[in-house]
Amino acid sequence: MGILSKEAIRLLGFKSVGEGIQISDKVSIYGAERITLGNNIRIDDFAILSAGEGGIIIGNYVHIAFGSSLVGAGKITLSNFSGISSRVSIYSSTDDYSGSFMTNPTVPKEFTNSIDGDVFLGEHVIIGSGSVVLPGTTLDMGAAIGALSMVNKNCESCWIYFGAPIRKVKKRKSNFLEYEKKLLSMFNFIGKS
Repeated sequence: MGILSKEAIRLLGFKSVGEGIQISDKVSIYGAERITLGNNIRIDDFAILSAGEGGIIIGNYVHIAFGSSLVGAGKITLSNFSGISSRVSIYSSTDDYSGSFMTNPTVPKEFTNSIDGDVFLGEHVIIGSGSVVLPGTTLDMGAAIGALSMVNKNCESCWIYFGAPIRKVKKRKSNFLEYEKKLLSMFNFIGKS
């Protein structure tokens, strides 16, 4: 994976950029001026970040694996230590599928009914490969989504979800919080941003 240089990342025109950013040279970025990048982020090959009006906020220690997409008019937030596996699609907008309106972005807005909704991933959220997250959903701290799942409702903290649509499977351990403390103390972090 070829990584963009600091200068190449700066030239993309992000709203703000932290330290330790690794972005593949095969990533597609739209609306960079509405994207905020924290520290220690890795975005792999063929990922797509398309920030609409709400923008995209990516916290610290976040991984977005290859072929994933973050798309839509609503705000998308990936909090610290969250992870997006390969081919995950996060949508903060969708067409109206009822048939009451026309669909797709080539049709003038007055004939469509785009449905926008912010998507929020709390700290330590992990989403398995091939999953789809729909607009207006919140995944609370430590929620885990199994591969090939469809997230169409809010997910509670430290629960594992799976399926299409998702269903609550079992409670998740929260040992990761102790490891977070150790990691942050190793680097003498005063706090998390």
